[in-house]
Parts: sequence; C-alpha cells; structure tokens
Amino acid sequence: MKRKYAGTWTALITPFKIDGSVDYEALRNLVKKQIEGGITGIVPIGTTGESPTIEQEEAKKIFETIVEEAKGKIMVMAGTGSNSTKHAVEHTKIAKEAGVDACLVVCPYYNKPTQNGLRLHFLEIAKVGLPVIVYNIKGRTGINMTTDTLMILAENEMIVGVKEASGDINQMKEVIDRRPENFTVLSGDDGLTLELIKLGGDGVVSVASNVMPKEVSAMVENALAGNTDQAAEINENLKLLFKDLFIETNPIPVKYCAHKMGLCELIYRLPMCPPSNEAGNILDETLKTYNLVN
Repeated sequence: MKRKYAGTWTALITPFKIDGSVDYEALRNLVKKQIEGGITGIVPIGTTGESPTIEQEEAKKIFETIVEEAKGKIMVMAGTGSNSTKHAVEHTKIAKEAGVDACLVVCPYYNKPTQNGLRLHFLEIAKVGLPVIVYNIKGRTGINMTTDTLMILAENEMIVGVKEASGDINQMKEVIDRRPENFTVLSGDDGLTLELIKLGGDGVVSVASNVMPKEVSAMVENALAGNTDQAAEINENLKLLFKDLFIETNPIPVKYCAHKMGLCELIYRLPMCPPSNEAGNILDETLKTYNLVN
C-alpha cells in the first residue's frame, strides 16, 4: 500500500534578499521548480529553511505564499516545531490557518525532556487538529524519542508519521515493524532513503531535492514501486551529492548550490554563514559533475 504521506518531500531552503528579508519572489520560483520536479510535497521552515531565525509573522506569510503556489499540485508540510510547547502550538495554529496539509514537529531541543515530556508535548500539538509528523533527530536535539514512546503517540489519529533522522537503521526498522498500518515512516537522511524503503519505509524528507528534485523523486518512486535495480542505479549516481551537501552544517552547502544555480542570493541568517573557501571549491566541482551549472 502507498500511504498518504509517502514519497519525496523537499526540506525547502528559505531564500533571503541582500537586506536579509525573505525573498518571496524567489520562494515562489523554488516552489515552481519543485512542482516541475515531480516531488510529493514541500516542507517549509524546517532546519533546512533556517527555522530558528524565522519570525512568526514571516512564517505566516511563507506558509501562505507556498500554499498559494502549491495548491492542488503538491502537498505542504509546515515546520512548526519548538522547544516550547506553547510556541509549537501557536506555530501549528498559524500553519493550519494558512491551509497546509500537515506539520513537521521536531522533538524539543536543548531542554531534553523525558519520554513522558515528549509524549505530552506532541499530544498537546495534536489537539490543534492538523496532521502531525514527528521529527526525531537526536544529533540536533540532544534527545532520542524511543520507539515505545512513538508507538504510544501513533495511537492518536492526528499523529500520522515520523521523519526518522536518528541515524540508527535498527531503530528505523523497529519503527517500521511496529507501526500502525497507516503510519508513514520517512527518512531524514538522503543517503539512507533507499535502505529505509527496502525495509518497508515510505520515502524521504530530502535536502538534495532542492537542487535535483526529478532525480530524487525518480529514485523514491522506483523504490516504492519495487523497481529496485533502477532505484539503486539512481541512488548510486546521487551518492556524491548526498555526501557533499553535508560537508558543512546543513543548510550551508545546499543554499550555496542553489545560489550558484541562480535560485537565490547567497544570504544566510546568523549564526548560519557562507561555506569556507575549501567547501565552496568542493561544491563547485560537485555542481559541475551533475551539470547543474554551466
């Protein structure tokens, strides 16, 4: 069966103007590129979208802009997480009012709640009435949601899936083996997507699809359809890109690549900053390898 939220979701970068404000024209063009690339949906204001530096009013306009461009063509899963449950609830309400299809909610970072705290946090957000995808990424948050906790949450009809970025393939397999039938399991790591789908997973929230949406989508669709050889061939071709997009902290490399491709200005919000000269040189070669620049 193909679950509702299965497929390729692009963790979209947030383009900024030279003055540091959000570039809404560039944002619309990014969405159009994703639609043309055949992806399933877009995830605005996740980590790749520099979520910690986006103000609430900006988030509202970003969600509304993307929903307007995407409506009826692809789905939108809004990043609404926070390490304050109250703030996460507020962000989720804003996303729901903007008309998104679902929200991606990261485990609370830095304050390191107990498993019971995690459970209560997500149940509170689920009350908003927008489908919730849990985002489990210990490397960014300092806390790992156990499979036992996730399965308790999965009993709630509004908690519909997980973006698994624990980096632990055994944990991912346990989640897949124990989940309810309609619960979607997405990879949070481009490089593990094919392996996850082979285990019964449903797709990816991808960084690489910002720059190569058609290819990442083709890999996922072939894998989900059981065309393992074709999927493996595409995956092998994309391995260098998957690796080089993480030579420095995401989203530094992917935004650099998007800039070189003419998709956005090379503007980040501190503490994110442009890549080192060494990393930039590597990324320039990667872009040439994939014929993404002239």
